[in-house]
Amino acid sequence: MFRKLVFAGIYVAVLSTAAFAQTAEYGTAEEARAMLEKAVAAVKAGKAKALDMFNKGEGGFRDRDLYVFCANAFDGIETAHPTHRGVKLTDVKDVNGFAAGQEMMRTATEGKINEIAYMWPRPSSDTPVQKVTFFTKIDDQICGVGYYK
Repeated sequence: MFRKLVFAGIYVAVLSTAAFAQTAEYGTAEEARAMLEKAVAAVKAGKAKALDMFNKGEGGFRDRDLYVFCANAFDGIETAHPTHRGVKLTDVKDVNGFAAGQEMMRTATEGKINEIAYMWPRPSSDTPVQKVTFFTKIDDQICGVGYYK
């Protein structure tokens, strides 16, 4: 009987570890929102330095599939993004044609974190899944961090 209890305990521990490792592969909503809040503080402390850190993924601004992106509020040109720097945020549409970038530009508000859901492929995949992005306006920048559901 003792042997069965030990085996059951080990089995539960292994399953728990595997489940944790699987969920830890991707960022969560809480982590995405926290990264955006940290990014807001960084932009307010010094925009040029913050954008440089976002582009390089330094200072905790790149974590698994989470990253900060920013765009100029007046023309939508992305000033920070791991792969799309210089692209117009207003040109960003999901696979269903939803103009997510235009909606972010239209609704971003200083001092308020909004969220938007759209279909987007994970990094290193072509299959779109639901992505939720938290975004806000900070001075002349619109910045966001998204996570995949």
